[in-house]
Amino acid sequence: METALLSPAKAWVFFLPARALSIAIVLVGLTIFAVLLARRLKPMLRAAPDRRFDRLSERVFRVLKIWLAQWRQPRYPAAGILHIVIFAGFLCLSVRSVQMVILGMVDGFVFPGFSGPLGEAYDGLRQVMATAVLAASLVSMVRRGILKPARYAVPARYGREHTAEAVFVLALISLLMLTEGLFDGTLAAAAGRQGVAAATMVPGSVAWLFARALGGASPQTLQFLHVAAYFAHDLTFFFFLCFLPLGKHFHVVTSLFNVFCMRLDRGNVKPVRYGLGDDQLDTLDAFGVKKIEDFTWKHLLDFYSCADCGRCSDNCPANAVGRPLSPRFLTIKARDLLFAQYPAFHPGRAPKESPDLIGGIYTADEIWSCTTCGACEEECPVGIEYIDKIVDLRRGMIEAGHVPQSLQKPLRALETRGNPWGKMEKKRGDWAKEAATPVAVKPFEVGDTVDTLFFVDSITSYDDRMQRIAQATARVLAAVGTDFAILGKHEKDSGHEARRFGEEMLFQDLRTHNTEMILASGARRVVTADPHAYNALVKDYGNLPPVEHVCQTMVRGIRDGSLRLHAARSDGKVYAYHDPCYLGRHNGLYEEPRAVLDAIPGLRRVEMRRSRDRSFCCGGGGLMLFYEPEEEQRMGVLRVRMAAEAGANVMVTACPFCLVNMEDAIKVAGLEGSMEAVDLVELVDRHLA
Repeated sequence: METALLSPAKAWVFFLPARALSIAIVLVGLTIFAVLLARRLKPMLRAAPDRRFDRLSERVFRVLKIWLAQWRQPRYPAAGILHIVIFAGFLCLSVRSVQMVILGMVDGFVFPGFSGPLGEAYDGLRQVMATAVLAASLVSMVRRGILKPARYAVPARYGREHTAEAVFVLALISLLMLTEGLFDGTLAAAAGRQGVAAATMVPGSVAWLFARALGGASPQTLQFLHVAAYFAHDLTFFFFLCFLPLGKHFHVVTSLFNVFCMRLDRGNVKPVRYGLGDDQLDTLDAFGVKKIEDFTWKHLLDFYSCADCGRCSDNCPANAVGRPLSPRFLTIKARDLLFAQYPAFHPGRAPKESPDLIGGIYTADEIWSCTTCGACEEECPVGIEYIDKIVDLRRGMIEAGHVPQSLQKPLRALETRGNPWGKMEKKRGDWAKEAATPVAVKPFEVGDTVDTLFFVDSITSYDDRMQRIAQATARVLAAVGTDFAILGKHEKDSGHEARRFGEEMLFQDLRTHNTEMILASGARRVVTADPHAYNALVKDYGNLPPVEHVCQTMVRGIRDGSLRLHAARSDGKVYAYHDPCYLGRHNGLYEEPRAVLDAIPGLRRVEMRRSRDRSFCCGGGGLMLFYEPEEEQRMGVLRVRMAAEAGANVMVTACPFCLVNMEDAIKVAGLEGSMEAVDLVELVDRHLA
């Protein structure tokens, strides 16, 4: 097709054929990018193994949902919509960008199939998208450079801000849109002067604006601007490509792969080393992570994939209460260390040996501050993982003997007595003696066979207040006609927190004992009222009969009519349900507890502003009850205030650890008399018909 201007493949630049310059830009750009990419991949090849290529259909679905459809972006509406526009624009314009690169070498190049109606439709779409990307980039620059949302801030202890890099990249994107528009606009303006056919301009688009503005320019001026726009676009394109591996915008390249390789299950913890059975761990020279290369290759890919959006830290309860932990900077500090140890330029200048992570880029308090609630992972739009990294770092500290003073005693008690309080094994079932008649709780004895086993776990067995949860559970199980028994003195702690605090061998001893006892009971089903025990039995154990939380038992009883509840009193009480982390985020049980509450006639329920997968951790999971962190205020205090803001005066939860923290937080917050906390099974017990 005849064009009004010489294409870049036929033009001359400074007495040189432009085609030669185009070829040189492509060769140099791709070579530099390949070298940079190889140097970024080098530490991943030295990292620990990982298994991320199973369940391919699920992984492809995650890519389509989280990466392509940008599923998590709208959780922050303003930034999310801007990002979706830029991301969608890049996908749409990638075809045009490649075409423009080739146009400098092949005159009039058009992709097969794009010379007819499809090409015309695409031309219109890309003009609209280029304009939308330019507008979104300019707005984003104002947000990052002037408005500066709080989650982008970088505290002094974490180093320099990344605002300049973000604004610079947005400027590069804007330049790409402008140069492409100028390239198209000059051609359209020249065609209009000469009466030559050209692509239709979409009114209001960048290309249309340039065509209108240059309608009176001379042919020589249009030709100069046309070629200049092309090479400005070409140089910007390859500069941008080579700049990506040098900073936080490397996620543009890695995010697709990171989402494909993201964890598919929640609540579980990675093994000490992939490829080794539990009985082979003694062959390892070291446990856990001590140096950057001890992480798995997927975790190094996480470091490269961080977009520095701050969503993880914005939702981290430890960060919210001033603990020395920010998930965002766990990643950024590790990425900076990788860049220093494996530099993109002058690789021979890098230090020969990687420094220790604890005492280097991380502090011990920082790693112990995590509650493993999973809020950070739930929020991350590119599938970055934190819990496994935290656990691996704790494994390394445990092996080196770096255990907080407040945790040493409960960990020793777990090893010697099977519970963190160090109480006698024979007293584990004493709560059952106090259970209200007519419920008789049968303790299991070796040789017995039971239908349903009530796994109580340590806090509900030994804490005076939490024993009432066990008693209420017993009465509710009896009410639905369940024939159940408890292990009593034969039960040990589930080991859920022992594993997440890095004591892998202790966890395995606890798991082996409990597994043997559960199987010896012959139980067809296991029920627990503790989400931590539930998560351990479901995610950390294996070869057990079906396990359910008591909320699932109650829902089934309500549906089949075996659990009948009388109406709530008209006493002005308003209830708010608090989602425990290990029942909700880690196991997806959000609706079952609410269904139980809504089955109580006349009960008034409200939702807190942070609920379901955005629930705010109480801060008391498992051994966190014993840990003494540095913090400005308690997580539980923030949580009970959220309930008060929602108009509730009763907080309902379904976890004994949450209940401990909520009751304590009510006192600390000065809300005694105006707020109370109760466990879900206790509330149901009060309303048994």
